[in-house]
Amino acid sequence: QVQLVESGGGLVLPGGSLTLSCTASGFSLDDYSIGWFRQAPGKEREGVSCAGSGRSGDGRTFYADSIKGRFTVSKDYARNTVFLQMDGLEPEDTAVYYCAAAYACYSDRWHWTYGMDYYGEGTLVTVSS
Repeated sequence: QVQLVESGGGLVLPGGSLTLSCTASGFSLDDYSIGWFRQAPGKEREGVSCAGSGRSGDGRTFYADSIKGRFTVSKDYARNTVFLQMDGLEPEDTAVYYCAAAYACYSDRWHWTYGMDYYGEGTLVTVSS
C-alpha cells in the first residue's frame, strides 16, 4: 500500500528556516518522482518542486520561480524520505504543504500540483512574527 507522510511543519519567524520531510512507504524513491505543492487559506494550490525518479529517466529537480534559491529538495534513499529545506521564509510561504508521488515530473508544474497519483495529508507551515 502506497503511503506518503509529511512532517516538520510548524511556526517560524520571517527569515527563518524549516525542513519538511516526506516519508514514503509501499514504493521506492527510485521508482516514483516526488512533488511538493502548497495551499494557503482561500487560495489555489501552488506547485513548489518536483524531484524526478531514476526510473522516469529524468532525475532532475524542478522548482517554482517563487521559491527558487530559497527551497532545496534532497533525498535519503535509505530512509525512503524526501526533504524540503526552506530558508528565508516569508509570511507569503504560510500554507499547508503536501508531498505527492507519480512516475515522472514531466517538467510540468501543473502536473506536480494536480496530476500526481498519490498524496500525503499535508503539514502546516506558518511564517509569522
